[in-house]
Amino acid sequence: MPGDPRSSQPPGDRARPDDGVLAARAAEGDEDAFETLVARHAPALLRLAVRLLDSRTEAEDAVQDAFVSAWRRLPDFQGRAAFGTWMYRIVTNRCLNLLRARRPLTDLDAVAEPTAPDHHSPARAAESRAAAKDLSSALSALSAEQRVCWILREVDGLTYDEIAETVGITGQAARARVFRARRCLTEAMRAWR
Repeated sequence: MPGDPRSSQPPGDRARPDDGVLAARAAEGDEDAFETLVARHAPALLRLAVRLLDSRTEAEDAVQDAFVSAWRRLPDFQGRAAFGTWMYRIVTNRCLNLLRARRPLTDLDAVAEPTAPDHHSPARAAESRAAAKDLSSALSALSAEQRVCWILREVDGLTYDEIAETVGITGQAARARVFRARRCLTEAMRAWR
């Protein structure tokens, strides 16, 4: 009912239940509630997994496995963390396991190169592709733990506390991993300064 003082949601948000309510419903077996959570969080989780794994196929599998795992574990979900944070942690752990199982080097030919805007010269475009290739190589050289923390901080914009909660480490350890990753990347990209 519009203007109902019992509702804590703004008038435009009443039709959109929050994640906590949906997670509770899903834990009771409400598949529609879980589908809403999947639709809400899958795009961001897929972007994270693609960045971590450099493979859309592996990323899609990791996210799908994470949601299957979450569905099974929902009755145990205590709500101590937000549902989205919980899912970030599950996806991050899946990706870390896949990264640890890989060979140390990633095939750089499999990494898509960004296309140069039309206003760039062919020489500038070649330089940009070479820099992107070097950055991809430098990211691949990081440990899986450093890479995850760096991507969560620099690409996804998470705070150190959010990274710590997502990865299951302390805030200080998250800071240290991001610092070491930045130092390695700075050294690897020195020629491009």
